[in-house]
Amino acid sequence: MEAFSSKDMAMKAQKKILSHMASKSVAHMFIDDNSSEVLDELYRVSKEHTGNRNEAQKVVKNMIKIAVKVGVLFRHGKFSADELSVAQDFRKKLHHGAMTAISFQEVEFTFDKSVMMELLAECRDLRLKLVEKHLTPKSLDRIRHVFNHYSDPELLTHLYDPQGTLWPKLGKICSGLNRMIEEGKL
Repeated sequence: MEAFSSKDMAMKAQKKILSHMASKSVAHMFIDDNSSEVLDELYRVSKEHTGNRNEAQKVVKNMIKIAVKVGVLFRHGKFSADELSVAQDFRKKLHHGAMTAISFQEVEFTFDKSVMMELLAECRDLRLKLVEKHLTPKSLDRIRHVFNHYSDPELLTHLYDPQGTLWPKLGKICSGLNRMIEEGKL
């Protein structure tokens, strides 16, 4: 007997269609204004740090694609109880990372890039563990790309330099993260 499921086919189609639509302008349609502003600032940080508009767009696009795909998988109930536990661990770690990022920005001379790098690596590993059975190797590489990009020690040092050009962008990112935490979205 052939194992065909229209529900599985619909989920695959949604993942495929939404991943092709992933761009900053489309993201504005699917996410709230605050999240969109944070994404815009992350794009600006990447663009200024790398000096490469295409790379900055690729990182943000990958971030959106992964978020959409994980959302589709969650909506279709594809995660096992163990995977849902990993998702909860990821959410807690991401929340902790956001709180740490905000604290480092608000309290002078507290920034420790090794702490941020470790938090981002742990988030990356949890996200990979969550979706490894559901997404393609190309999607898993997108996850690595996003987390490795933002955990780059040079980018973090540049971002957290109070006299640096990225400092105002960090303030906007942290302000957005604070609102997301207050609204229970992060």
